[in-house]
Amino acid sequence: MGHYFYDMIPADELAQLTYIPTMPEFVKWIGEKWADRPAVSDTVVTYTYKEMCSRIARRRAFLNGLGLQKGDKVAILELTSIDAVEMFLAVTSAGYVAINLPAQLPAQAVVGCCMKFGVKVLAVRDEFMDRTQGAPCVVISSSSMAEVEAPVAEVDRNDAAAIFFTGGTTGAPKGAILPHRALTRGGFNGCFAPGSQLFGQRYICLLPLSHVFGLIRSTLSAFYSGSLWFSAEDMKATISKLPMIKPTILILVPGLCDVLMGLAKMYGPQFLGGQLKMIISGAANVPPRLMTEFDKFGISLLAGYGMTEGANLTTGNADVKTHPTSVGKVYPEQEIKIVNDEIWFRGDNVFLGYYGDPEKTKETLTEDGWVKTGDLGRIDEDGFVYITGRIKNLIILANGENVSPETIEEPFYKCDALKDCLVRQEEVDGLPVITMEILPQPAAFAGKSQEEIHAFFKDLVEKVNAELPSTHRVAKFTIRTEDFKRTGSLKVSRNQ
Repeated sequence: MGHYFYDMIPADELAQLTYIPTMPEFVKWIGEKWADRPAVSDTVVTYTYKEMCSRIARRRAFLNGLGLQKGDKVAILELTSIDAVEMFLAVTSAGYVAINLPAQLPAQAVVGCCMKFGVKVLAVRDEFMDRTQGAPCVVISSSSMAEVEAPVAEVDRNDAAAIFFTGGTTGAPKGAILPHRALTRGGFNGCFAPGSQLFGQRYICLLPLSHVFGLIRSTLSAFYSGSLWFSAEDMKATISKLPMIKPTILILVPGLCDVLMGLAKMYGPQFLGGQLKMIISGAANVPPRLMTEFDKFGISLLAGYGMTEGANLTTGNADVKTHPTSVGKVYPEQEIKIVNDEIWFRGDNVFLGYYGDPEKTKETLTEDGWVKTGDLGRIDEDGFVYITGRIKNLIILANGENVSPETIEEPFYKCDALKDCLVRQEEVDGLPVITMEILPQPAAFAGKSQEEIHAFFKDLVEKVNAELPSTHRVAKFTIRTEDFKRTGSLKVSRNQ
């Protein structure tokens, strides 16, 4: 059974893992497999897997009592809490379709989402109840559960299980429908990282559950591996508890990696708890400098690649020291290929389509199951995948050549003094040229004047330009004194 990922963990652990194709089977399996292990905690209350699954069964009974039919949609408006996780698992294991709404949604948007997706029940955190006025559905407390338990439902692996928002940075958000097989495949894939994964892992879910990365890799993978999952209802407060919680693994976007590295430098590496061995990062470019900085603390920062339409996990890289700019190799039971420089993938992880949008679905999902990612990339001879840009971001040069701004930005990210940069095409003196905005690393220029900072990056631009084709060179750059506008996953937004 040799495989890049299967070979990462001890053989005795691999023997205990099996891909489970539906959420009802998954919930039943973790309740039996890890029964007496601690499952979820808010640092005050901790439930074992047996206790958690009993609570989930009581939530199923409550939902069933509302007269819902198989496939009905249940939206959840919550923070990253135990209630939120248990309600999601109750909805999906009862045969209904879960929609985790972003906790910051205003009242108008909450009502609009319920109307757009035909939501039958809205489970809401008590303090958010004032945002549900006018909701066209039954509104319940997210803590609701019955006195009795209800068994898991019977579903097909291809039945819809959840809807996640995607594409919000490129236009109106779309609802990607994920089937049971995709959720559980994503959770299963997340079990594979270097070393032991099944015994004693401690996760903190710092990403929102409305984000597929937070729900799948930071949560379902934690449960798949029998780990202890800590809630993070208040991210800042939870980060301050790192020394107490002592996480062994964290799932973060690069922006949060930067924040934790800054805190570790300020207060010392013990601020991270002293037991953190691994960080899995994705949703944006992971700068090699961060990998190097965390490695000095004995923490592996591993990159990966995925998208909502593929249940988050398509590739992962456990060899960042030898392939620091790669997003890794494709996970088990999935395929990946390059078509006209675009990355396509298919497998159990593929979504069913966009809710109520057959045209966008047809643009993205082929009849034979391939997802067209919109990402430009390449695969080397050893099977490592590299992202080279986004099709929609392509710049058309004066000579008619298409160039990805990410390709131009990549060599600049090798400079540890650069935090972020943004390349675009602008018109200068009537001619189209490539320009760049640069955000310096504050710590690298403590006590330096703006003139000194500008001189440093002028020299950097000249050195990088010397290695680029003449048509790709940066003609003009500016230094930012304020952060870039960022997306929900803390990526630099290209719509500045």
